[in-house]
Amino acid sequence: QVQLVESGGGLVQPGGSLRLSCAASGNIFRVYAMGWYRQVPGKQRDLVAAITSGGSANYADSVKGRFTISRDNAKNTVYLQMNSLKPEDTAVYYCNANADTFVIGRWSNNDYWGQGTQVTVSS
Repeated sequence: QVQLVESGGGLVQPGGSLRLSCAASGNIFRVYAMGWYRQVPGKQRDLVAAITSGGSANYADSVKGRFTISRDNAKNTVYLQMNSLKPEDTAVYYCNANADTFVIGRWSNNDYWGQGTQVTVSS
């Protein structure tokens, strides 16, 4: 199995900053793209930012210029630096990773999800 462990969420005032971390562990051969999604009650889960294994990143328009995604391939870890936070950034943030594993004698490629971490931006 592959587990994604997230940390760094919490309550922050508007204009503040948070740094989310997500570490993938388990029987992983290789991690490809990693990303962050967010979801609010009653709405779909939307992409916030994603990054390839080579370091190419893309962002949702609503966060571009404020958020920065990065990764440490040696640690199978992805980060999301969130600056100038706004109340509309409030959501549950989910880490995602696409990875190859070798399970029961077979190679497999799957998407994996973290448990989600709450980010609340409020005064």
